[in-house]
Amino acid sequence: MPGFLSMPTGFRFRRLAWIVAAALLVVAPPWRASAQEEPGQDPPPTADPATTNDAPESPEPLPPANVARATVHGIVKNAATGQPLPRALVRIEGDAFTGALTDGEGRFELSGVPVGPQAFQVMKPGFLDAAANGSSAPPMVVNGGGNAEHNVYVVADMPELAFTLAPTNAIRGQVELSTGDPAQGIMVMLLRRAVQDGRAVWQPVTNVLTNSEGEYQFAGLPDGSYALFSGPTLDSDLPAAFVEAGGDKSVTRAGYPSVFYPDATGLADASKIHVAGGEQTQANLLLAEVPFHMVRAALTLPGGGGSPGAFSPNVNVTVLDAQGHTLSYAAQYDPGTRTVQAFLPDGSYALQVTAVIAPRPMSFNGMRSMPLNPNRSEGVLIGRTDFSVAGHAVTHLQVPLSPLRSNTIQVSVNRSGRAQQTAATGGQQPPIVIMVSQAAGSINDGMVTALAEGYATGPIETSSPEAGPGPGSYWVHTNIPQKTLCEGSFTAGAASLAREPLILSVSGASAPLTLTLRDDCATLRISLPSSADVEPTGDEPYYTVYIVPDFDFTTDIAPVVLRPSSGGSMTLDGLTPGPYHVYTFSSPVQLEYRNPEALAALANQAQAVTLQPGESSSLVVEVPRQ
Repeated sequence: MPGFLSMPTGFRFRRLAWIVAAALLVVAPPWRASAQEEPGQDPPPTADPATTNDAPESPEPLPPANVARATVHGIVKNAATGQPLPRALVRIEGDAFTGALTDGEGRFELSGVPVGPQAFQVMKPGFLDAAANGSSAPPMVVNGGGNAEHNVYVVADMPELAFTLAPTNAIRGQVELSTGDPAQGIMVMLLRRAVQDGRAVWQPVTNVLTNSEGEYQFAGLPDGSYALFSGPTLDSDLPAAFVEAGGDKSVTRAGYPSVFYPDATGLADASKIHVAGGEQTQANLLLAEVPFHMVRAALTLPGGGGSPGAFSPNVNVTVLDAQGHTLSYAAQYDPGTRTVQAFLPDGSYALQVTAVIAPRPMSFNGMRSMPLNPNRSEGVLIGRTDFSVAGHAVTHLQVPLSPLRSNTIQVSVNRSGRAQQTAATGGQQPPIVIMVSQAAGSINDGMVTALAEGYATGPIETSSPEAGPGPGSYWVHTNIPQKTLCEGSFTAGAASLAREPLILSVSGASAPLTLTLRDDCATLRISLPSSADVEPTGDEPYYTVYIVPDFDFTTDIAPVVLRPSSGGSMTLDGLTPGPYHVYTFSSPVQLEYRNPEALAALANQAQAVTLQPGESSSLVVEVPRQ
């Protein structure tokens, strides 16, 4: 019967590898490999193992006789067109001997499948199984195929299964130079709009270099919105030696500034590229050659002291635009002149310098010795200078460095008497963890850094300057693993950090930080309706549920996945009392739960529930139609 893979014992252990290789190479299904074979016939019998050249192998153990088995058949379709999809691989996860390629009509058949719950995988190069991804994250591509699974409950009289695969997309383009020279080796970077912790961000996907014809391509992309930009390129590599002082004004180099598609200097003004259903989109870039001028800035220690070079600093230099967004231009520290240098086209910029000062050698009776821990730093210095480039070199800039400081988060607990007070010490309770993600509206948005970690028994110091976030604008994410405590509020001065980002100055200082906790947390049990909470037959449906507070919060919401086969319910504890809305979806969804406009658009499918202090509640979710 079509779909069966009949092989002698000696070949069985290579069967799965053969199937996967056949799928990836997009060859004809195995039952059509022979020119003499007619469609619809079983494959011809293979040679007896005794006649092959393979060494004898131990016989494969027979499956237990008391395991009920069934035949599973179905069809795989193209999600974009609805047409049958040939040469797609359907297999059972964890079973190296059960798999089949769909025929020319998209149909498959698997025999001997054990009755009961099974995880099916459906894959084909150039396609993704986004419907079975099972999470709120965008579907991933692994070796040309998706990594999703379908929960299927196999029964004796199995109904036909229907799977869909979505074709991936591609963005390709041509980079042209205003000089007419070949645009070879130009770096092009791709960003994708994603939802991270309830907020929309632009995340880096990958980057490529243009070929000798100036062409580039990004393939295997899931449906979505993208932006791309070119990296800055000089007419030649940076010189091996730094420019000597006094020669700054005579040094001008030609190059091509970073450009966002189609012709913008920043992400906010870039055109967004939307692809879906297997689109192949063209996005060309025209780069104009302009002069790059020398920029030099000297570093000065706190109080106007001498050069930091004597302290062997580890210096990092970042080029920013006038709004503080990180740019892709390079800058270097020259320890010989104790300056930072960069080549930049005309525009407004800032140089931000961080210097980690290494320990000074210690002296014992006139003998110098390094400290026991040479990796420990004596401190972090930071500084910034703003400037503009307008047709000539910019020299004699100074970057005054000052110590980067940490902050203190004042923690208080509103005791209600409803919960027994427990000491939160390092050996008894897990610590509160506070993370931050960049919120400047730039290509670095969404990058997560640890801010603080500590307990509810006292103030929490933020991370050491070496490991903590630098100056900028950040969203705060609070994780409270101790479920007897929940968030009351988190503020910086008078600002709620749930609605406004945390601002860290160049020195690292912020407005006074206060985290208020409460001990009268609520519990909510959510469950599927009785009509859905039954043992499924075939491809099991599942539901993604978000429980979103109607009040300020900095804790992140993890979507809950409810499946009938796992009981169809889940209990969430450690919830802050108050009003909530519950959103239920019949597929994986990245919900912008921190975007009021996005939630307003879903108002008709939201359930309201109010959790009382210290009490348990339950809610049967409203299942959307499939």
